[in-house]
This record gives sequence, structure tokens and C-alpha cells, in this order.
Amino acid sequence: MYEELKKLPDPFQVAFVCTSSCYRRVAETVRQEKVFLFELKNLQHFIRSIYNIATSKFVIVDNYYGFLAAAPFKKEVECIQLWHAAGAVKTFGLEDKTIRTRGKRALKRFKKVYAHFDRVVVGSEKMKHIFMRAFGLPPENFLCTGIPRTDLFFDQNRIRDIKRELYKRYPAFQKKKVILYAPTFRDQHPDHFEVPLDWGQLYDALKDEYIFAVKFHPAVNKGAGLLQYPDFVVDCPQDMNINELLLVTDYLITDYSSVPFEFSLLGRPMIFYPYDLESYQATRGLWEPYDRLVPGPIACTTAEIIGLIKNGSFDAGSVEAFSRTWNTYSAGHSSRDLVQYLREQDEKKGRMYG
Repeated sequence: MYEELKKLPDPFQVAFVCTSSCYRRVAETVRQEKVFLFELKNLQHFIRSIYNIATSKFVIVDNYYGFLAAAPFKKEVECIQLWHAAGAVKTFGLEDKTIRTRGKRALKRFKKVYAHFDRVVVGSEKMKHIFMRAFGLPPENFLCTGIPRTDLFFDQNRIRDIKRELYKRYPAFQKKKVILYAPTFRDQHPDHFEVPLDWGQLYDALKDEYIFAVKFHPAVNKGAGLLQYPDFVVDCPQDMNINELLLVTDYLITDYSSVPFEFSLLGRPMIFYPYDLESYQATRGLWEPYDRLVPGPIACTTAEIIGLIKNGSFDAGSVEAFSRTWNTYSAGHSSRDLVQYLREQDEKKGRMYG
């Protein structure tokens, strides 16, 4: 979206306000722009972050940010929620089951934050209705421009360049088929996530033809047992872009993550491994029964995963239908369409407020 903004003949002034998880990466990528660390440990950056948020015409966010509950925006300011996923398996927002254990003050704060979302960008009617429930917003608050982060999957030049860089960094990805294991974030013990797979069994069955890439959620620090098979398992770094990794992935294994919604644009096989389905559904909650949500076979053990891969038990038609449902408006020009919306709104506000 930023790249599209810079294509305008009279581009917007842009400031990036980041948490520590992405500050360095953003600062190195957009060196010509203002980039601030939105954390109290850097007081000067924190104050300048608040100033830029308070004086901007558009505030664009990609997650839940508690500061919005106390943000006194002017009437003409528009807050646009991009979110960080094209679809949803697990419940969140006002439908998150854990909200029941929180106090009334927390619920009030959540609603204040959601009320600041003047527009929410969506890639499908299905996701729009989920957001309506999760954020308590009416239909007119949504922009059906598609998800900007999906534009990558339609850009053949960028895909070629990214694949070339990844093959250079990980030569094994080009020599063998890549199986990516990308589990969702779990609240319990995120700093030591035990991978629920039998690596010895996987190694014996698949090592000749496949290489395993493991990509944890950015909030998870380290897994266990990944160093035993260095010629078979690649523990991908936290800062690796998951969508770029999908471009070289032949098989995706996941559970309740939002990764399948974007991966489905590539039309490749997926295996769903919800090893803790019963407890996860009870504590977090799912938008629909799991077997109706996912577009691929469900495995409960390592042996079942091996069997599915060996037998090629995949239905391309299910993946295609899944993508049509969730990526309806994401057709490769979502960033351009959203920037066009910003430009039109800016011109309209200029006429209204002089």
C-alpha cells in the first residue's frame, strides 16, 4: 500500500508508528520516511508517535491497539483497519470466548477501540460479516477493496525475485519439495512451544523427497527438537515474511492460523493438524465447525500426515472454492484501489474543511 501511495503525482506525507517487533525492519525498508518506535522505552519517539497520530488525516492500523480507546480524533480524521489476515478460523474481538473472564472495564475499552474503526478493509462478504460480529460495526463501515497483503500473489515479477532470493538463502528449497508447518499462536508458554510432531518419523518417511520449513507465530520465541535434523528441518527466523515463504511452499500444514486464506490463492495442497481441537475450541472458540471451515484433509497424528502426503490425498476443487469464498475482492489490485479511496476522501475533505 505504501508503494502505491508513492506512485501518486502528489503523494501523501507518510509516517510509520511501529512496535518493537517490526520497527527495525520498517526503518530499514522506508529510509526516506519518518519511522517512530511507539513504546515508552523511547520517550522521544513515543511523544512524536502520538503527535503524528493526532495530526494525521488518515490513521491506518493493522491490529487491535488499546491506545485508540483514548484517542481524541478530530471529526475529519478517518481510522482505517487493515487487519493482519484475509480470513479467520478462531474467534476474536467481541466473540472471543476469553472475553467472558475479563471485567466490564476491559469490555468497555474494547468497544471504544472498535468504535474508532471508521472503515475496515475486507476481501470477502464472509469476512465482513465476521468483523461485524467481532467489532460490533454496521455494514457501511466496510471497504470491499480486497486485502493489500494479497497483491503479492498476483505480481509475477515480485514472485520471481522473492523465490530467487529464498533459493539463494536456502538451496534445499529448490532441490526438494517444501512442506511448511505454520501453527497458530498459543497463549500458553509462547516462549517454549513444543512442536507436536514426531520428527524422527517424518525424517524416515519423507527425507528423500521433502524438506520441512517451520515458521512460528512472531510471538513464539523458540520450538523444541528442531536442531536434530539440520538437513531436513529449517527453523525459519521470526522476521521472515510468511507470505514470501508461501511462494516456495508445496504443502502447508497448519491448525487455526489465518495462513490458509492467502495460501489458497496459490491453489496448493494443505493439511490441517488440530491436535488440540477439543480444548482449543472450548477455550478460544471457532467461527464454524472445524471440518466445515477448512479446505483440506484433517490429520490427528504424525502418521496420518505422512499418509496424506504419500498418497496425495488432496482436493484442488475444495481449495479453489475456499479461495473464491474468502478472497472475493482480492484480485491483485487491492492496494491501488485502497489508495484511490484515500485520494478521493482527501479531495472530498479538502472541499468540506477548506
